[in-house]
Amino acid sequence: MEYIEPKYKLVAVLNKKIEIGRAMNALAHMAVGIGGSTKSNLLRLQDYHDADGEKHPSISDIPFIVLRANSSQIQKLREIAKAESFLFTNFTDTMLGETYVDQHAKTSLTKAEDLQYFGICLFGESKKVSKITRKFSLYR
Repeated sequence: MEYIEPKYKLVAVLNKKIEIGRAMNALAHMAVGIGGSTKSNLLRLQDYHDADGEKHPSISDIPFIVLRANSSQIQKLREIAKAESFLFTNFTDTMLGETYVDQHAKTSLTKAEDLQYFGICLFGESKKVSKITRKFSLYR
């Protein structure tokens, strides 16, 4: 297989102050959302095959970097992503609850400045995404 430099990348920035289970839940929801909003050919999804002939389907060839920040930094990054027309999705504290109906209701009753951000996921050209996310540390 020939290596072709990826033009795009995915970056998730997770709130470093939330517990790991909630962070992973937020990441999963955002990854599904960004994947569903992105043209599949841009994600460069590939099937991997092991030595036994087993298929491991739909793994992206493009980088997916996970970084960390606090809620206000994520909110500022969201504002930049929106202003610069990046494809993004985010997850907030109001998106937790008994049912999705409850979650929608809680979100609709919360002002933007009162939302606590659990994370944001961005998709775009590698250089442009790196430019607005380079100040954040890797998630640990």
